Amino acid sequence: MLNLTAALQERLYFLYKFIRFPKQIGSVTPSSPFLAKTMLDAVPWGNVTAIAELGSGTGAITKHLLATSPQPQHVLLFEKDDTLRAHLARQYPDYAVYEDACQLETALLREGIEQLDCILSGLPFFNFPQAVRDRILEQIDATLKPGGLFIAFQYSHQMKKQLSDRFDLLSIEFVPVNVPPAFVYVCQKRCEPN
Repeated sequence: MLNLTAALQERLYFLYKFIRFPKQIGSVTPSSPFLAKTMLDAVPWGNVTAIAELGSGTGAITKHLLATSPQPQHVLLFEKDDTLRAHLARQYPDYAVYEDACQLETALLREGIEQLDCILSGLPFFNFPQAVRDRILEQIDATLKPGGLFIAFQYSHQMKKQLSDRFDLLSIEFVPVNVPPAFVYVCQKRCEPN
């Protein structure tokens, strides 16, 4: 019963934040387990020692990360909302929790991590001003190792061009069992030419 109550509280808080700040929260409800599975299935776990999740929210993807993956040495979670960030810090004490995805490089320096092998994202990019989108994508590009993966879900194809301009777009998978239905973009950082 306690888990049911906690899940209901999470959903109500998420809905409240969506109503109050629709530009910061991309959905009326946390991500589904189907969406989490689709994202995490794309991760080459044998090659991952450092991973970040941007826009961790209530931990809907994070809990599946913890349950289904070999444990990476370093996991960084980024969440702007103070209440959700405090919840993540309590729920996942072994993970480093930060506020601002625009400060990825600073967080890596603080954690003593050279580069990330993979970055997961639930950020509602299209809700952000272009300057913020550009800044976050620059930070992703700067902190991801060559050949590393950036796996993001979005609710439309509006970011397809911007993502494919910066990364190699390996696949886009539609996940209908989510509210709203989502697209999972699997992008790879381009290796620098020799």
